[in-house]
Amino acid sequence: MKKILFLIFTGLLALNGVGAGFRAGVAVRVVTPDPLLPVSGGVGPSNPVTRKEGELTVRALVLEQGDTRVAIVGADFLGFPSALGNRVRAQVRGVAGTNILIGATHTHSAPDCYAFPDGKGGTGADLKYLDSVCARMAEAINEAVANLKPARLKIATGEAKGKIAYNYYADALYDPRCHVIQAVGTDGHALVTLVNYAVHPEVIGSERGILSADLVGPLYDRIRAQGGGTAVFMNSAQGGMVTADNRKPDGQEARDWPECVRIGQLLADEALRIVREAPLQENPALFCAARPLSFPVDSPLMRQIMKASPLMADLKDDARVTTQLNVVNVGNAQIVTVPGEALPNIGFYLKRKMRGEHNLLFGLTNDAFGYMLTRVDWGSFRRYDYVSRTSLGENTGEILIEEVLRFVAACPRPEPFVP
Repeated sequence: MKKILFLIFTGLLALNGVGAGFRAGVAVRVVTPDPLLPVSGGVGPSNPVTRKEGELTVRALVLEQGDTRVAIVGADFLGFPSALGNRVRAQVRGVAGTNILIGATHTHSAPDCYAFPDGKGGTGADLKYLDSVCARMAEAINEAVANLKPARLKIATGEAKGKIAYNYYADALYDPRCHVIQAVGTDGHALVTLVNYAVHPEVIGSERGILSADLVGPLYDRIRAQGGGTAVFMNSAQGGMVTADNRKPDGQEARDWPECVRIGQLLADEALRIVREAPLQENPALFCAARPLSFPVDSPLMRQIMKASPLMADLKDDARVTTQLNVVNVGNAQIVTVPGEALPNIGFYLKRKMRGEHNLLFGLTNDAFGYMLTRVDWGSFRRYDYVSRTSLGENTGEILIEEVLRFVAACPRPEPFVP
């Protein structure tokens, strides 16, 4: 009798996700506006479009180990501020709001999610459309929870080779490393492949009349076609100005869909190559912690945007912003969220100081507060005029580094992988 009761008890625990092994679930929603909407490439009015290439999507990956669940969401937008992210969290069942990480791929060919001022006292953002995006994103997370199934992980880091990215300001000053997390089902087939790489998906850009996920769309399709399951793309430290290498021999830039396909497929192939021989991690440990991260807003331009945007109407103090900072350990990897576009030197430094065997930065995640520079870079070169103006302020990068390292030190170290 005692044995029967014990089996019933452990079975109930498994059903509730407590004491269960590692599981992963994924779901996708298409969020292409119909009819099409203008697209945003940054501060200022949006640009009209006449057609689309591919679809815009939101992609939710949920990981579970024991009683811990974490949702990682990639969205095909320039940025996804917490004003919208918190609407999503309020509609999600089964994952704590603090354990939901929402990142933007940073395509420059999608509708405005910031409600930038249009210079005429209004905004070009479609607030009804943004509400629908939030609802579909929440649906995707909820479905990913429902899709949870036993899985193992493959985690790998390697240099993505080929003509993918470069630094527009100084060619070689970018991080060529690609980090890949792949969940594999009990049947040996990949359920999902997460690609973490620093690049601006702006091959097409916002001024060519095309709505698109840019190079990330072909990456999704290629990974699916090559047996990698559903793809999720999380950007990294691509600020100032790590962009797609669409340079042609004549010095011009290829700014068309075929070039998006070339770069997206190449990055997908490199990610799958990097992860192919990685060992399987059985029942990897999962940890997630969150804390507030606050920045002063010293930039007049950023204050003006915050005052004018209807999405920030509830902001009580335009001189300071607060967002959610996450540290996630999964297997032998550590993930830290960055609420904006950190310059690559910040990315290199943080990865070097993090404590995993694989260290990932999820840029433009939980917020997207413009560029993040150290004070010695801020306003120092003419090349940095734009990134300085669209930064919260001179001390943004210093605050980010200090707070991330303090938080990482307070969190447990990821478990080393033992074959």
